[in-house]
Amino acid sequence: MTVRDFLTTLRQRWRLVLATMLVVVAATALATLQTRPIYESSTRVYLLANNQSDSANVYNMPAAELATVIQVATSPIVLDPVREQLGVAPGTMLNVSAERSGDTPLLDVRVRAHDAQVAADAATAVPQQLAAVARNFSPMLATSGQSVSAETIVPASVPNRPIEPDPVRNLALGALAGLLLGVAFAVARQALDQRVREVRDIDALSDRPVLSSVPYRKDDDPHALYLDIDPFGPQAEAVRRLRTNMMFVDVTTGKHSFVVSSTLPGEGKTTTAINLALAMSDAGTKVLLMDADLRHPSVATNMGLEGAVGLTTVLLGDAELEDVVQRWGGTNLHVLASGETPPNPSELLGSTKMQDLFDRLSEDYDFILVDTPPVLPVTDAMVIEKLTGGMLLIVASGETRKRHLSEALRTLETTETHIAGFVLTKSPPQPSAYYNYYNGDDAPTRPEGARKRRRRPSRRDRRMQASRPHAEAAARARADRARLTESSEGLEFRARSRRRIDERADQS
Repeated sequence: MTVRDFLTTLRQRWRLVLATMLVVVAATALATLQTRPIYESSTRVYLLANNQSDSANVYNMPAAELATVIQVATSPIVLDPVREQLGVAPGTMLNVSAERSGDTPLLDVRVRAHDAQVAADAATAVPQQLAAVARNFSPMLATSGQSVSAETIVPASVPNRPIEPDPVRNLALGALAGLLLGVAFAVARQALDQRVREVRDIDALSDRPVLSSVPYRKDDDPHALYLDIDPFGPQAEAVRRLRTNMMFVDVTTGKHSFVVSSTLPGEGKTTTAINLALAMSDAGTKVLLMDADLRHPSVATNMGLEGAVGLTTVLLGDAELEDVVQRWGGTNLHVLASGETPPNPSELLGSTKMQDLFDRLSEDYDFILVDTPPVLPVTDAMVIEKLTGGMLLIVASGETRKRHLSEALRTLETTETHIAGFVLTKSPPQPSAYYNYYNGDDAPTRPEGARKRRRRPSRRDRRMQASRPHAEAAARARADRARLTESSEGLEFRARSRRRIDERADQS
């Protein structure tokens, strides 16, 4: 993982990092509140022998005997009498430590307890008790017959705050540990994530180009016609970019026809096919959108057209092609619905009649888009791709799994299916200013600060502002034509289709 990948992971999964850090901090705060406080009191004393001489001083003892006396300070021989003297229960915490203060003959005694007064009293009593028993552990003192007393240099005081727990330190360490743990979770989840989320994930699996990324549209019909609903929105711009790239790809194939498919259902292939056909027809191209998904057809339903007759009706010879092709909204877009669902879709699409029909359609239309079933469940898309210039494979960001895409690519490679390119649908939306750059009121186009000056519109901005009303008027006119067609030609087409269905039923 590169630094860029790491930063991208943190940007995409910052909620996981933040949630983990908050959980750890909350757990640390709860543990801190439940921890019983510990107080520490210390004293510094000087041990000396009664009627002392230089040879009788404790600190003139050999180092081994002095170390033994210091170790006795933490033993029950000293602590039990201290507990009894202070009236402390045997199980009560009383942690004592003693050490020499540097190279001086002074002894530092520290006592920790759950009660501040007990800690101070114990720090005063321990040196005295140690002096009382020190003679028993020093052969020099035992031989001389001298006793030991403890002279206080620094008296013990009652602490005003506990040394443990330290809330500030604990919360800081908890936040740091939570942050590191959250980052580890984010990196691990990214490494274990098996969903395609961005263009680089597709590039890692195939050398074919990603022709466009269509942003996800929130709170809207998943089968929306972007070109009509929001002609200047990010989805419409993405489809227009796809149209331009498809024109370049078409130069290399020369067949002016492509299959639109996906790895699994629900990835947006039908929506992409419809909007791409609309975008191509807006450019003045005579386009045919064919619904070859004979198992679960949805083009006619999404566009509000009659789907009872169509491709299967023509292949069976029950209708002429001119009778079933529907013109959408008075535009250059023509739609060939699927018709009735046959029991053998793959055989029907791979038949000689289908090839003859496609050759005829290729002569009548400038461009043909074929909506087919997904690649993994059935082989219909690979069968009909042989008649076209390639396949446009739809991949849904955050939904398509990498293993499914890899399996689909292996299947397409086995059947020698040519992939013209990919379209990443449902991708994260770009900032609104990226698409609305022609809007002079956009905040990013105006400088920050106390003195704000309106940016002078550029020639490109003025051209976009001038073209916007015309584009909106064109979209409204197209919608009006669609409603007009629905009310006149649509009704006539439905009646004609119903008559042919009835005639076929009578003949059978």
